[in-house]
Amino acid sequence: MAKPILGLILLLLFVIGAQAQSADEILAKYIKTVGGMEKIDAVKSLRRTGKVIAGGGFEIPIVEENKRPNMFRQDITIQGLVGTSAYDGKNGWKIQPWQGKKDAETMGEGELKAAIEEADFDGPLINYKAKGNKVEFAGMDEVEGDDTYKLKVTLANGETRYYFMDTEYFVPIKIETKRIVRGAEVEFETVLGDYKEVAGWYVPYSIEVGGKGSQFKQKIVYDKIEANVPLDESRFVMPKKP
Repeated sequence: MAKPILGLILLLLFVIGAQAQSADEILAKYIKTVGGMEKIDAVKSLRRTGKVIAGGGFEIPIVEENKRPNMFRQDITIQGLVGTSAYDGKNGWKIQPWQGKKDAETMGEGELKAAIEEADFDGPLINYKAKGNKVEFAGMDEVEGDDTYKLKVTLANGETRYYFMDTEYFVPIKIETKRIVRGAEVEFETVLGDYKEVAGWYVPYSIEVGGKGSQFKQKIVYDKIEANVPLDESRFVMPKKP
């Protein structure tokens, strides 16, 4: 009986090793496709300018700024009023003038978590080990009839996501995420598309987010993405009350 058991153990170890290798191979091809680490590392800041397309064709102007290593700012304009959400690498804050709040205030726990994720300059796949993330190959799956490589990504904070990678270009075209909203678990999906080159790095110009299986989704379309824009760190720091 020892030999069959030993054979089973070796087979399991082989499968686990093959999956880990497959995940790293897929990520290596992904990084190469989008420009390579040298091009990615050369981008120190990004400014994305576009619009959020909500229900009924309603459009909201949006500007998003990222600066290495982990700073993020988002400005949206609604009825002439500009609201801001930002993270300076340590603290998250917001200004919501359409709610009658003109001064900056500290983000709530859920908002802060989302801001920290947005501040991850390269995303959780690139340099994932250094970030404390875990990536596993989870087999093949279909996205709108097309085959994809499915990667299970466990973030350092314990959250699990599934990335669906295109089999030709190896870029992520969909992400599935589970989150707790008002005490209940909700599944979200993000659809990425329209990849274009920015300073030698291919990034998505179209991002669609909504509940899994829901027809009601929010779409962000960027008109312009600029790399290495001079961004003073003060833009990300919470302004003091007058």
